[in-house]
Amino acid sequence: MIRILIVEDEEAIANLVRMNLVKAGYECHVAASGTAGADRLAECQYDLCIFDIMLPEIDGYELLEYAKGMEVPVIFLTAKGETPDKVRGLRLGAEDYITKPFDILELMARVDTVLRRYRKTEQELDVCGLHIDIPSRRVTKGEQEIELTYKEFDLLLLFVRNPNVALYREMIYERVWDSPYMGDSRTVDLHVQRLRKKAGLEQEIEAVYKVGYRFRRK
Repeated sequence: MIRILIVEDEEAIANLVRMNLVKAGYECHVAASGTAGADRLAECQYDLCIFDIMLPEIDGYELLEYAKGMEVPVIFLTAKGETPDKVRGLRLGAEDYITKPFDILELMARVDTVLRRYRKTEQELDVCGLHIDIPSRRVTKGEQEIELTYKEFDLLLLFVRNPNVALYREMIYERVWDSPYMGDSRTVDLHVQRLRKKAGLEQEIEAVYKVGYRFRRK
């Protein structure tokens, strides 16, 4: 399982990030100070770190240097939104820089991007009776292979990696089609309908009124 370290001294933000990452299937540890974060890094091997910059005892910039020595990629999640701060963070070696207030779905997308860049994403997923082999883009249910188009497969991955989260049609389109949403929801709706039928997910992928869709998992 992918293991992520969150170093954040604002408890509400740390809990929000941890809760959503755990829902997406990641193992998460939380530290509330730079020193505690460094101790965690020394005790455990992580695949990704999410650091605030303004931390007690040791700031995020110093902690980044510590993580780099262990070859662990880092995303900064911070209120320091000035351009010089961003430039400094990226030049020091952060993989990404997100400013507060932030959209949790954007953070999840950035996490996924960094993990894929380092080839640390899960290679296989088992959910709702489906076996998803990501490198081969192959989906099976028992002994039966489910033939999905390229976009249907990407749509399935988006849903299973964001369980119990209401996803706006605009976000679904921009993530799966990798282009700006132009206001036509028919493309998204048609692909969702076909995916539901092919994968037997009529109950799990539910419509959210005036929003989009949610992949429901217990």
